[in-house]
Amino acid sequence: MTLTEVCNILKSKNNIEILTHASPDGDTLGCGFALCLALQQQGKNARVITDSMPKKFEYLKNGVKEQNFQREFVVSTDIAALSLLGANAEEYKDIIDLCIDHHGSNNIEIENKYVDSTAAAACEIIYSLICEMDVTVTKDIANCLYTGIATDTGCFRFSNTTAKTHAIAAELMNAGCDFALINKNMFDTKSKERMALEHDLYDTMEYFAQGRGAIICVTLEMLEKLNITSDDTEGIEAIPRMIEGVLMGITVKQKAENSYKVSVRTNDGINASDFCKKFGGGGHMAAAGCKITGDYESVKSRLIKAAEEFI
Repeated sequence: MTLTEVCNILKSKNNIEILTHASPDGDTLGCGFALCLALQQQGKNARVITDSMPKKFEYLKNGVKEQNFQREFVVSTDIAALSLLGANAEEYKDIIDLCIDHHGSNNIEIENKYVDSTAAAACEIIYSLICEMDVTVTKDIANCLYTGIATDTGCFRFSNTTAKTHAIAAELMNAGCDFALINKNMFDTKSKERMALEHDLYDTMEYFAQGRGAIICVTLEMLEKLNITSDDTEGIEAIPRMIEGVLMGITVKQKAENSYKVSVRTNDGINASDFCKKFGGGGHMAAAGCKITGDYESVKSRLIKAAEEFI
């Protein structure tokens, strides 16, 4: 599809639900609420569907009207696979009408799909779409889009950042986004509980592949002991990759007994997406994920063995 075709489809529809992925981050939420605001600006009924809303992202709802309607059209944003719908999978897996994404590994089989893997964040696509729709980029929309772009690029530090990324960010700044406050809240502010978690995380760290790989784990026991939620674990995936000489950092988060979410971050051209595909996942070149079942020791052993072979 072309962006114009996506625009024309949305202009012809009403009563639209916008899906975000499970354990939502700044990009999927930024996409969802920016698109919702744009559609409402055009007089349409729209709402965002999410399985949770981390407290630090509550401001993304600013300006969004609560509307009651019976859905007629469903759009997914920043969702590369139906499995990423989480708790919403059963209800929505067969009724998505339009998919907008930036993951090259997207495997959602649907007629109306727009994927641009060159976009650093899905919010880049939504920005271009909103411009195509002749929507005014308000401060609230700009805050949503800037949040998604900043978080998916690590505040413009990751290799997915392009000149276009900076150009769009500049336009959002011109539109009045609270870029300094957003960056402070996203990157420079940590709760005391988060600091305690990071302290415990270092005790779980193990190196492999002659120091070229590192793995850490967050268990439910750790979260319970520190009395924190999964919100406070966001961004910890970057920790192993920060270590000098590490090409692949693996973060394992326990979601339930014998169930783990795995996040992989890589350096120097190691393809994280290809690695995660071995376990039924996917993502980007330098950032990808998957889900694995089993007890932690066996999960860790499988990951390390596969990573050593892959590196």
